[in-house]
Amino acid sequence: MNPNTLFTSNRKFGPLITETGVTFRLWAPAAQRVHLILDRAIAMTRENGGWYVLQVPEAAAGTHYKFRIDNEADVPDPASAFQPADVFGPSEVIDHGAYRWRAADWRGRPWHEAVILEAHVGAFTREGSFRAAIDKLDHLVETGITAIELMPLADFAGRRNWGYDGVLWYAPDSAYGRPEDLKALVDAAHQRGLMMFLDVVYNHFGPEGNCLGRYAPNFFTGMQTPWGSAIDFRLPEVRAFVVESAIAWLRDYRFDGLRLDAIHAIAEPAQLMMLHDLSTAVGDLSDATGRHIHLVLENDANAAGLLDPDEAAPRGKYRAQWNDDYHHAWHVLLTGETQGYYQDHEQSPIDDIARALGSGFVYQGASSKYRGGRPRGEPSGTLSPLAFINFVQNHDQIGNRPLGDRLTDIAEPKALEAALAVTLLAPNVPMLFMGEEWGSRRPFPFFCDFGGGLADAVRAGRRREFAETYALHGNDVPDPVDGATLRKAVLDWEACAIAAGKQRRELVRDLLAVRRREIVPRLAGAKFGTAQATAGLVTAHWRLGDGTTLKLTANLSGRDVPSIDRAGTLIWGHDLTENLPPWTVSWRIE
Repeated sequence: MNPNTLFTSNRKFGPLITETGVTFRLWAPAAQRVHLILDRAIAMTRENGGWYVLQVPEAAAGTHYKFRIDNEADVPDPASAFQPADVFGPSEVIDHGAYRWRAADWRGRPWHEAVILEAHVGAFTREGSFRAAIDKLDHLVETGITAIELMPLADFAGRRNWGYDGVLWYAPDSAYGRPEDLKALVDAAHQRGLMMFLDVVYNHFGPEGNCLGRYAPNFFTGMQTPWGSAIDFRLPEVRAFVVESAIAWLRDYRFDGLRLDAIHAIAEPAQLMMLHDLSTAVGDLSDATGRHIHLVLENDANAAGLLDPDEAAPRGKYRAQWNDDYHHAWHVLLTGETQGYYQDHEQSPIDDIARALGSGFVYQGASSKYRGGRPRGEPSGTLSPLAFINFVQNHDQIGNRPLGDRLTDIAEPKALEAALAVTLLAPNVPMLFMGEEWGSRRPFPFFCDFGGGLADAVRAGRRREFAETYALHGNDVPDPVDGATLRKAVLDWEACAIAAGKQRRELVRDLLAVRRREIVPRLAGAKFGTAQATAGLVTAHWRLGDGTTLKLTANLSGRDVPSIDRAGTLIWGHDLTENLPPWTVSWRIE
């Protein structure tokens, strides 16, 4: 079956190109009448269930259009494939079948081979475009990266945004290029053996440019998430909207997987219905195309029951979850900071690192101080280690700091190198944030492009949240709405060539070479073993798929500690002697 046409004929949302023109569709149950706006207004036919439909023989790829609601408001298609003039402009009909893929035989890579680099397209290169990112792919391959995860691309209001304020979930934002430019990036990555993942936001719409409430108010529940109105996924039309969005990114752009942002913010009881429907539909796509497709969650609830990295294709569950517990414990150990969610790890971050290495989540039903003593999480030790994506930096934990400063600026270099040595060789899926491979010092503060009262509200909210930092640093705190804030976040690629950058990148490259040679071939079927922390010494072991045992001994303190259990063949790090020096790591296979 042709993957360019798979699942297109029976989809509900968005324009459908046929041999006789284009069929336009809009679900607008609250509208009394809808007109399609081309070079003229054409009345659409209302059908059952609040759908408006119109076949236009003269329309084709490249046609620009809008919908007029009750002769009052002109709105874009919520399933627009492209917005050449931003979210308030006309939508453009895109023929996804017109792109000729060069990596036509690409079927992806198995999950256990994943080494992820998270990137923001607008800050990844000076040009901030899909096409410019292609020039950096060889660098990633040479470093040992096997997958890129792009921060959200769904069209947002303005010229710059992290992406979590998207309002048109099918359209890549025009700030980065056209749809064919995004396809060229994905295609070029596949030609180099790189998987491409996309971060998607299905728990809320951004605060500017979402028109659904005008003509389909039952899209929303009336409840609020931390970022906006909760979406009512109990309705089959709403579930179809999000599922078709996910399929569109995977089918039309050939992404190898999706990371679903903050699913704990999806209103119950609709959460499990939507997650199951989406995973099942993606599994059908995987079966029909023979592709490896991977689905990942961010979920503060630590719901281990949603995860299964061993399924051949998604069948209602998800490959893995970002392991924030692992990150938070490391952050406390490396910086001593215990504010906010870090307070849950202030008692013994080394013990928490060991727990995460030994069984996945740190919080597996224990009460959370940060969450007012409420229990959090489910037991996770029976899952594969591959169900957990581990990292010591990501966009959230850098960018949600008022200055956007990285660990490179606030942690000791030797301690940070030890954190990388543990993270990149543990049998979980490791992730780096762009530039981390050379120890970039370029900040990544929050930025957006809102205007008027919304811009004022964003500024005021940041000042309230980070009052202490504003009191200390004043105008040195980046203005999130100022275009200079994004410009300051653009990666310092030149730093990769200086001595410190070369040294850090060489460390990362060596670690990933060992991972590729010694660990990845044994990862399928890996299981958790045991892990413990004693006086700064962390020891852990895992049973690998070929029956061998992977062993870690790490001194995560600033003093010498006695080493124990010296059996096995050294594959990386310090050769074990009676005492292990500060911040040294040893990996062995027995």
